[in-house]
Formats: sequence, C-alpha cells, structure tokens
Amino acid sequence: MSPLFDRLADLFERGHRTPANGLLSDDRFIKDSPTADAAVLIAVTDRDRPGVLLTQRPNDMRDHPGQVAFPGGKVDEGEDAVTAALREAEEEIALARHHVQVIGTTDRYQTGTGFDITPVLGVVPPDLDLTPNPTEVEDWFEAPLDLLLKPENWTEHEVIWRGHPRKYLEMHYSGFRIWGVTAAIIFNLSQRITYEGLFGEG
Repeated sequence: MSPLFDRLADLFERGHRTPANGLLSDDRFIKDSPTADAAVLIAVTDRDRPGVLLTQRPNDMRDHPGQVAFPGGKVDEGEDAVTAALREAEEEIALARHHVQVIGTTDRYQTGTGFDITPVLGVVPPDLDLTPNPTEVEDWFEAPLDLLLKPENWTEHEVIWRGHPRKYLEMHYSGFRIWGVTAAIIFNLSQRITYEGLFGEG
C-alpha cells in the first residue's frame, strides 16, 4: 500500500458513513424499463499530483459513441462489480488487475440509456505501459484528480431530453470533453472524497 492509498481509503470510508445530498443520477428517465448492471474503474495514479485514467470511446460504438469514459462495461453472469471493472480495464487498456489496489465501490449511477453503473475506486502505479483495444477505445489519457474534484472547475448545462429538463456537467481538458455520465460519477465521488479533504485546502 502507499500513503496515497491510505489517504484515499480513509477519506472514502469516512465519506460513506452518512448519506450524501445532491448525488446525480438519471434514474428518473428509466421508469419501468429494465436495466443492465455495469461497473467502471476509477483508477487513480499514485504520483505527486495524482491523476485519473480516462478513455475515449470509438465513434462507431452503439452506446455513448465518442464519449470520454472510465474503463468499464457490463457485469457478466457470476461477476461482482469489482471483478467486472478490473476485467474491463484489462480488456480495454491492458491495465493488469494485479496493478490495481482496490479501495471499494461507491455510489451507483443509473443512466437514462438503461445501465446501472457501480464505480470502483482503486489506486494504480504511475506511467504504466497501457495499450488501448482499438475495438473499444479510441484513445486514453490521464486527468489531474485535483482538477476533477474541484466543483468550480465544472460548467453546468441544461437541455431538454425525452421531454424533460436534464442538467449535466462538462469540462474540457487537453482536447477532451468530459461530460455526461463520466462527469456525474466524478461529481458524486467528490461528495465522498472532497477536494479540501484530500488536498488540504479550504
């Protein structure tokens, strides 16, 4: 384990002791439609300025084409969320599961397209030799964790979707647009592990 892992694990445990207000979800758009269980890996790099590994999906994918996402996908039969997230990260960007120090699962996010996503937080070594699977990942990059956890760095928008107003968060970083489900999961995590708590400011 590492000092970063210990710090994140402590904040993670304390942050989940009480209910969080204002967590984002699109569950109101699902109604009675069936959902598919999915899991994503929030992989934090263990460096002086920690980052988060993110991918960009190919434009020809059926679900969320071209969007920035965490490594992840559907939970297969017999898997739990952690197993699925680690498997998907290995399949998508060749992130070997033995490199991931898992901290735990955080707040589920239900998408309007029918996925019930469980995010899995973990710490990975920096500068791993990652190779994207071209059928699932167009590109990958690392965004600074301090940038992502600071609420004022996000821009809020509102659109009409399926006849109802829908708010979403957006951030542009190094030529990538981080928004939608990925932004919402990051925001929810920031309610459990705050910028001030992790980086000692404010």
